[in-house]
Amino acid sequence: MNEIFETIKKIAVKIGEEIKYADLGYTDHANATGDTQLKLDVRSDDIITAEFANLACVKALVSEEKEDMLALNENAKFIVAYDPLDGSSLVDVNFSIGSIFGIYENELTPQNLKAAAYVVYGPRLELVICEEGTAPALYRLGRDGEFKFIKNLALAQKGKLNATGATQKGWSETHAKFIRELFLQGYRLRYSGAMVSDLHQILLKGGGLFSYPATSDAPKGKLRALFEVLPFAFIYERAGGATSDGYSATLFDMKVEKIHQTTPCFFGSKDEINLLHKFYGNAK
Repeated sequence: MNEIFETIKKIAVKIGEEIKYADLGYTDHANATGDTQLKLDVRSDDIITAEFANLACVKALVSEEKEDMLALNENAKFIVAYDPLDGSSLVDVNFSIGSIFGIYENELTPQNLKAAAYVVYGPRLELVICEEGTAPALYRLGRDGEFKFIKNLALAQKGKLNATGATQKGWSETHAKFIRELFLQGYRLRYSGAMVSDLHQILLKGGGLFSYPATSDAPKGKLRALFEVLPFAFIYERAGGATSDGYSATLFDMKVEKIHQTTPCFFGSKDEINLLHKFYGNAK
């Protein structure tokens, strides 16, 4: 596992440099879920693929930018599922964006997710790593080119931030009432449109809620289970928070049946998820 984490550190530095100077235009291709690929998305995916191809412990790669699984070492045990550059469409306005990694053992099931990590490319280059049985650990790149441990991350029982996604006209009445209640309770809106940045902010500020609900045009949600949702669910639950798809007791109750499966998702402090269930119904 340490080999994988050290490789993610190398990847973070390389992509961080690429972001500073890369062509921000679009390719002529769409990814598996229909999004037109930015050249920077493809370049980031190429960097990650090349780095993990050197590891004997990695069995295969699954990426938002790859239609199918890429087999590497048949007898290895880890499958790395990743979003190479979350929020890449915001690079042209110089917002913070990120990369997300989920490390699965042998099979791509929620129960086989053994570690997760994400990178934030912002004013500072930061990395969060989380393994089974440990709290998420925050690292920051220093002047010497090494990542330094900063602190472990923990969520309070209740937060103050509300990062709520999806177009409002597509919200259900249930979701609209729930979000309205958060604002009535004094929650502050903090939403950039980059999942990594918004979830990172909630973690570092100690609590709140990130939501991307089912909508009329995306009844199964928009965010991808294997390489966006489950890695962050892994991190949030080990930081003392809770997760749900709106009805489940945890996002780890879901069944993943295809690589690019999507799901509604909610991540937050325990009080926010408890409030969610008062509007959506009891956790199943």
